[in-house]
Amino acid sequence: MRISLNWLRELVDLPADVTVTELAERLTIAGFEVEHIEDRRTWAEGVVVGRVLQRDAHPHADKLSVCQVDVGQKEPLTIVCGAANVRADALVPVALVGTYLPCIDLKIERANKRGVESAGMICSLAELGLEKSSAGIHIFTEPGVTVGQDVRPLLGLDDVILEVASTANRADALSMVGMAREVAALLGVNVRLPEVPAIPKPPGKLQLAIADGSQCPVYWGTELQGVAIKPAPLWLRQRLEKAGIRSLNNVVDITNYVLLEWGQPLHAFDADALRREGEKKTLTLGVRLAQVGETLKTLDDQMRSLTPQTLVITANDRPVALAGVMGGADTEVTDQTQNVILEAAIFDPATVRRSARSVGLRTEAAARYERGVNPADLELAWGRAVQLLQEYAGAQVVGVAQWDHRETQPRVIALRRQRVQDVLGKLTTGELSDAHVEKTLTALGFCLERNSTGWQVTVPSHRLRDVEQETDLIEEIARLVGYDAFANTLPGTSQVGGYPPEEQVRWRVREFCRGYGLNELMHYSLVRAGDIRLSNPLLAEYSALRVDLLEGLLHAYTYNIQQKNGPLWGFELGRVFVKQGETEREFEQLGAIWGGTREHWLRKEPVTWYEAKGLVEGILAGLQVEPVWTKYSEDQRFHPGRTALLLLGEQRLGIFGQLHPQVCQVQEIPEPVYVLLLDMECLTQAALRMTLPRFQPYSPYPAADRDLALFADASLPVADLLRVIYQAGGELLQKVWLFDEYRGEGVPPGQRSLAFRLVYRAPDRTLTDAEVDAMQEQVRQALTQTYPVTLRS
Repeated sequence: MRISLNWLRELVDLPADVTVTELAERLTIAGFEVEHIEDRRTWAEGVVVGRVLQRDAHPHADKLSVCQVDVGQKEPLTIVCGAANVRADALVPVALVGTYLPCIDLKIERANKRGVESAGMICSLAELGLEKSSAGIHIFTEPGVTVGQDVRPLLGLDDVILEVASTANRADALSMVGMAREVAALLGVNVRLPEVPAIPKPPGKLQLAIADGSQCPVYWGTELQGVAIKPAPLWLRQRLEKAGIRSLNNVVDITNYVLLEWGQPLHAFDADALRREGEKKTLTLGVRLAQVGETLKTLDDQMRSLTPQTLVITANDRPVALAGVMGGADTEVTDQTQNVILEAAIFDPATVRRSARSVGLRTEAAARYERGVNPADLELAWGRAVQLLQEYAGAQVVGVAQWDHRETQPRVIALRRQRVQDVLGKLTTGELSDAHVEKTLTALGFCLERNSTGWQVTVPSHRLRDVEQETDLIEEIARLVGYDAFANTLPGTSQVGGYPPEEQVRWRVREFCRGYGLNELMHYSLVRAGDIRLSNPLLAEYSALRVDLLEGLLHAYTYNIQQKNGPLWGFELGRVFVKQGETEREFEQLGAIWGGTREHWLRKEPVTWYEAKGLVEGILAGLQVEPVWTKYSEDQRFHPGRTALLLLGEQRLGIFGQLHPQVCQVQEIPEPVYVLLLDMECLTQAALRMTLPRFQPYSPYPAADRDLALFADASLPVADLLRVIYQAGGELLQKVWLFDEYRGEGVPPGQRSLAFRLVYRAPDRTLTDAEVDAMQEQVRQALTQTYPVTLRS
């Protein structure tokens, strides 16, 4: 929010010795970050009011004028001006020689302009930073302007603007009154709230129909007659301009002014236009959710399609405004408006947030309603608006319709003295006393009642949105006293730190992945399609929770290919979300993607399936996890003949395989790509079950090896054959590996020839041929009994 220092001084007795920089620092430390200080006093330093005594045409330029200007000095100045609207007897802003105008980065110097000496410049509002562009110079028309006086007070340039960012839980900070309360508490000074007179509320003919009190607990509709539409007073327009709001007319400007002052959004309807929209003599204003097919043209001249999430204001059940967001174009206040209905309401924050998103709008009113407007200040804000409308628009109140279902129960929180001490500790100057606590909270508007353990604290109405528990009160004490005012306290006893076992497994996984050349990636957990959809997404591209990591990995791989960066070797650890029947599961997944050809002078061939499989085996071996590999073809994104399901007992560890060629073709990926998706919870449990490896003495006795060749069905996985071989070979079978595969002449159709080498070794003796042959025969029999294979040797 943009805070005017002059406006703030009207509400707070700012000490004279507090500079703007010091005030900004105090606010920042207290949780209100001052992002920028806009010192407008420098924009027109050296610019004074001048009176054009005489205007003559330039002798050598048709579009220039030679002006004699009185600026309060002994002699008038000769100034060459190019504005078409300059005239004699006009009061204008004049930048004297030596003046620097920062908004256009120009220093005024004496200059010869087409043969005429010019000593100054007559300024436009654009040159003084008040407009983006100006058609001509500015001419003062208000009374009381004297020649030679500083133009800054006349143009509102004697001010400093603080751009303050507040946290989402501080709705009260989006108003001048809210910031005045905060500054007064920080500096220990008094706050002066605007005086609001008591205004009668006569009953009128207007009726209200609120569909759901939880969506709109408070709604006031005020009928005003005899309204004269004209420009708002200069002081009010200048305050709106400093806040970044464009001036329209006195009625709209007053509602915007009260929004800035009290943080209460208001809206003014043209009463006659409302009755025309309602098509009935009796006018009923309603609040309800929109129906499918309804539309509304808003104040920005956009026709918007409404949804059942959009909260609307209706006139005799016809939508005329977006509740808490923006009014309708057909009922806006115009120059012809004579009668006005002023809306002052409280809307549910969540409802307004959904409503604004449903139509893609973000307004000042919606920003305040979304954080939560203080219901207790509604009557003050309403009274302030009516007071200004009566004073500057001649409005007369003829009727007030009220719907008021707000909760008035005060919030009382127990604050324990010991808890305050435990959390905050000591001040650098000594103990945090009861007097400190009471002075701090009282300055913020809290009411305290002391008891034996501490205090019973009553929360003021403007802080009900963010102060809900004891911790919030302790935070308020620390914030106002100053975090830097507390002493540093080291822990009394030291402890050996360390990661928990589960986190250690994650770090080991990262190390292994990086060791194999994979770079860590990170993607949003929101995607376009998934099992679990968001009820209120920000964008259609992020409307569901991801079911696995493949979509993000594939997008990153494709992007690198498109950018000519070569194939991406990457991995990611992230949360995924799946729906299993009626239940939903969230878990962490390890995903990896790699493949293609890495440019190297020793090798220029793409990664093969077996090399990719070896990478996966290496990662798992580092964790001492040995899953069972089985054929898998259920996921259509993977190659049906080059995909494996990894199992740990009955648990599914994950999937490894080559992307389906059709997927690669759609993504324009020219070479094979491999993907690994593992359940990190399952992998972590398996890794933690493994004990540290113990050293096993090497056998000093020689090994005996045998070869085993067979014909097997081409669809029979080698992993299944290896499992049978190891089970049949017993403890003396040390190692088995496949050293040959052949398909072609001499091999039965649909089969392949496989050759295994089996290594036998005993730790305490040299095995005899008879012992090895007996174990080899056991393996042969187990294979033929388990699978339809034909032994060749």
